This record gives sequence, structure tokens and C-alpha cells, in this order.
Amino acid sequence: MNLELSEEQDAVRQLAEDFVAREITPHVVEWDRAESVDKAIVEKLGALGFLGLTIPEEYGGSGGDHLAYCLVTEELGRGDSSVRGIVSVSLGLVAKTIASWGSEEQKRQWLPKLTSGEAVGCFGLTEPGTGSDAGNLVTKAVRDGDDYVINGSKMFITNGTWADVVLLFARTGDTPGHRGVSAFLVPADAPGLTRRTIHGKLGLRGQATAELVLEDVRVPASTLMGPEGKGFSVAMSALAKGRMSVAAGCVGIAQAALDAAVRYAGEREQFGRSIASYQLVQELISDISVDVDAARMLTWRVADLVDRGQDFATAASTAKLFASEAAVRAANNALQVFGGYGYIDEYPVGKLVRDARVMTLYEGTSQIQKLIIGRALTGVSAF
Repeated sequence: MNLELSEEQDAVRQLAEDFVAREITPHVVEWDRAESVDKAIVEKLGALGFLGLTIPEEYGGSGGDHLAYCLVTEELGRGDSSVRGIVSVSLGLVAKTIASWGSEEQKRQWLPKLTSGEAVGCFGLTEPGTGSDAGNLVTKAVRDGDDYVINGSKMFITNGTWADVVLLFARTGDTPGHRGVSAFLVPADAPGLTRRTIHGKLGLRGQATAELVLEDVRVPASTLMGPEGKGFSVAMSALAKGRMSVAAGCVGIAQAALDAAVRYAGEREQFGRSIASYQLVQELISDISVDVDAARMLTWRVADLVDRGQDFATAASTAKLFASEAAVRAANNALQVFGGYGYIDEYPVGKLVRDARVMTLYEGTSQIQKLIIGRALTGVSAF
């Protein structure tokens, strides 16, 4: 693996850095307090091609490789994880999955809109009673002539109230467990689908997170994506790549923590000198730096495996596990450098702590990642 970025990759990273400085950083505190980012950010992301990375140009995408995608995701995570989540879900979980599993008609219908920012996608897997145990979801889709009728509910759905299309997973057969699950592309304006914004979150406060309720939602059979009964495979393939995106966003959080800690330590004086001169402060900063470098390299390894067409699922779990836990450590260490000022939201590190914490929970908890890694190493399933 060549660790030197190509000119194109470096240009994409610089474009993302400039975008964050111009369109995100000035508004982070405001959006966090209001519990909503400005929805206009979606079209801006689309205009720069960030919502079309790795998607073929024939479907409106901007092409590029997965390392470029990780570079952009890292920069967005460094700026505001709530904005990073928009891209990770609408592009990473929805558009990429349509590109891999969708029919030609489905690709033509949705990909140009998703990649341009005209439309937003959400990933409807988690339910009130099934988080880690996604294979036992209970939302039901019953065939009725040329249609399916869907009933059920979904919880903690990123982009849920903004979405124009829901990549929805529902049980289509009587077979228990994951073998009875199918995937559907459900228009968000379908009659019977209601959405409720979830307020009061600890972190990712600017992100539109929702509960979805489906009551006799009727959709044509053409909305089925992939073979009936193969929806769990669709979901797991999406989440494997999604974990790479989350890991990259966690690198961004850790990098933001490092930048903030170094800057503040150089400005803050105690006992007549800069706190950067104290060895215990240097230890905190060095610990953050090591976590940043290690998490970044693990994430880049996943991108390299994906781009070379090699198996990447275990590497993605490894990167997601390490990077998410590293982001929590980095944010906590940065808060320690700031002392009491870090507890005030006018300073950046408090938000980093809050945003980092959920990274160990969603798209597979740290415990689930350990099970995946352990199963890969031993060949023995825990399920």
C-alpha cells in the first residue's frame, strides 16, 4: 500500500478542508444548540461531488476511490459529525447499496437525485426492540397482488425526517431470523409512513434522527431491492462499508481534538508559563496523536482493500472498533487539557466528547465488532 496521496486525492482532501472552514466551522455551535444543521448544506455537499464519491458518473456520481471518500469523511468529521453523518448515510449506506444491489430502473430513479443532493436517503434497519439483533426485526411486508403492504416501526434513523427515500428492511416470509428479511426502497412520502424527530440527544445534536412508523404502507413490488429474502445480506454488506465511513469520521473527531488541545496548550498559561511546557500535558497530547495516526492507518487499510476488490469486512470492524474508542479517548484527553473551559460549549472539545461517544454504539457496537473479529479469527460463531 502506497501511503502517499495522489494529486487527485490531495486535491479532494483540500477541497473538503476548505469547505469545512467556510460552510461548517462558523456554524457548529449554533447548529448544536438548535439541534439542527442548516438543510441547505445538503445541496452544497452535492454541488462539490461529495455525495457522489465512488458512484459511477453514468448515474450522476463523481467517481473517485474509497480512500478519497475516507479523506472527505474525515474532514467532515473534523468539522461536525452531524454533517458527516448525512454523507455517511445518504451516500455510504443508501446510494452505494443501490449501486451494488439495485435494478437498473432503481439506479436511474434514485442515484442522480441522491448524488446531487436533490434527494436524501436514510437506512431503515434498527427497530425499538432490535438494535444489535437486527436479524430478528419484526417490521412486516406482506405481498398483495403487485404490491407489498408494510407495517412496523424503525428507531434512531439518521436523516429520518429529511429523507426522500428509505432503504427499508422488513420481514417478507415466515422463516425466523435473518433469512426472512427483504430490502425495499420506500418513498418517504408514501401514505401511512409517519416520522418523528428525536430530540434531546447527548451528541450529534444537529443531525436529523427520527422514529419511523409504517401503517399499511403500500408500495409496488418494483421497490423490492435484490431478491426477496436476501435483505439481511444487503444490510450487512452496506454496514461493512459503512463502518469504514464511521471510522474515518472518528479519525476526524480525534484530529479535531488534537488540533484544539495543541492550540489551547500553547495559549493557556499557568504558574507563569504555557501549559504546553508541562510534561503531563504533553503526555495527554501525545496520546491523542498516537490514536489519530493508528486510527487513520487502520481506516486507510480498509479503503485500500475495498479498492483492490479484496475482502474487507473484518478490517472494517477492526478500524471501526479502534477508531471509535480512540475518538472517545482523544476527546476526553483534549477536555482534560482544556480543564474547566472544556466544559463550556463555546469551546470545541465538549461537543467532541458528546459526538464521539455514540460512535461506539451505532453501525455495530464495540462489542459486536469484537464478536465479528473473534468469529473471523476462530471460525466459531457467537450467534
